[in-house]
Amino acid sequence: MLSHRSSFAILLLGLAVILNDPGLTLAADKPANVTRYCRFQTGNTVAYGVVEGNQVRQLEGDLFGTFRKTDKRFPLDKVTLLVPSRPTQVIAMAGNYKSHLGDERTITTKVTNETTVTTNRKTGETSTDSKTTSETRKSGEVPAKFQIAQPFFKSPSCLQRHGGPIVIPRGSDITHFEAEMVIVIGKKAKRVSEARALDYVFGVTCGNDVSARAWQKADVQWWRAKGSDTFGPCGPFITRGLDYDNLLLELRLNGKTMQQEKTSQLIHGVSAMISSISQHITLHPGDLIFTGTPGTTSEIKAGDVVEVELQGVGVLRNTVVAEK
Repeated sequence: MLSHRSSFAILLLGLAVILNDPGLTLAADKPANVTRYCRFQTGNTVAYGVVEGNQVRQLEGDLFGTFRKTDKRFPLDKVTLLVPSRPTQVIAMAGNYKSHLGDERTITTKVTNETTVTTNRKTGETSTDSKTTSETRKSGEVPAKFQIAQPFFKSPSCLQRHGGPIVIPRGSDITHFEAEMVIVIGKKAKRVSEARALDYVFGVTCGNDVSARAWQKADVQWWRAKGSDTFGPCGPFITRGLDYDNLLLELRLNGKTMQQEKTSQLIHGVSAMISSISQHITLHPGDLIFTGTPGTTSEIKAGDVVEVELQGVGVLRNTVVAEK
């Protein structure tokens, strides 16, 4: 028989193996009722599936309605993972992290000069009246306009799958990455209360709100700056059952961490966003809401590899190419 000392040593060795093997998790650390889904293609078949370890089990029916598991299983590394849903609308949030609105160590003063010129048609005389206004705030504080949720539209045609290229369009000048958690709507939502908003969430996925900064600054609308083809990478999975308001979001550019923040730092959390948007826009199953990006962003160029990782979901990986 083993001595108490030997038994204790074996127990410690077993715990060390578990703690150092990324493929093993202590039962107490496993989140309950968490499921990952995907939309995939194999051959001519396009279907939704549930991820089971290194395999995906094909589903039959409507992922956002009634479905059943089939006996068809495929290795994950043998299928093409597609954009996780087919949304009727893609909505994104502007200025939804304090850290994205500025460095907390700085003070920003915005000065506006307005001159009004009035001409008397009879005499031809003109007069001018000038007015100067200024707005000063500490960076990191939330300006009044961002205290209200500020969504905008991205075109569904901007979506790109995990593994697909981000194409920098000709004439777009400087283009930036923006790591984001993306909400996947599970059922029709109209005038939803904040208290019930989570009932309308199917799950979350990873997203990258790619942005052409020159167009964003110069154009009246952000339609091409945020909505050009491939400017909305999304995936690889939809995960449901997580604490969506407390997930670590990270972006790596060529392996270097460029953004890292928890979704607990969102100015408007998941429930607040859905409730606010649904007061004016009816949300439908499969619709996507990009929830905003943290910190600072920087330029991406042809040849770069961009990875967005969301805790509990996975890694969205895309390579950047220039339009030919």
